[in-house]
Amino acid sequence: MQDFRHLDVWNKAHKLALEAYRLTDRFPRSEMFGLSSQIRRSAASVPTNLAEGCGRTQAEFGKFVQIAFGSACELEYQFVLTRDLGFLTPQSYTDANTNVIEVKRMLGSLIKRIQAGLSVTAPSRSAR
Repeated sequence: MQDFRHLDVWNKAHKLALEAYRLTDRFPRSEMFGLSSQIRRSAASVPTNLAEGCGRTQAEFGKFVQIAFGSACELEYQFVLTRDLGFLTPQSYTDANTNVIEVKRMLGSLIKRIQAGLSVTAPSRSAR
């Protein structure tokens, strides 16, 4: 279908995954196989599903975008939980939450475009 790196939402989701990894590095060691691992899996799932969907047909791509949206919803809750457990500073939570909401907004728009049968191809890097 297309190179996933050309999707603005993939780039934003990739940055969110990197942010999630950096944030969980500061969590208590006791959370290494618990919440840290879950956050990392949810965060990585968003750009991963977008990348996999780009290698499929247009019809299949929509399913992968919906899975990515579900993973972003999981991540949003996990950030709330880590804030309430005191693992994130208020500013770290605000920044992470803002980023995950932005990714969800972008995914929601992409889902609507797919459902409307509109093209979801991204402009080439040279056209930017």
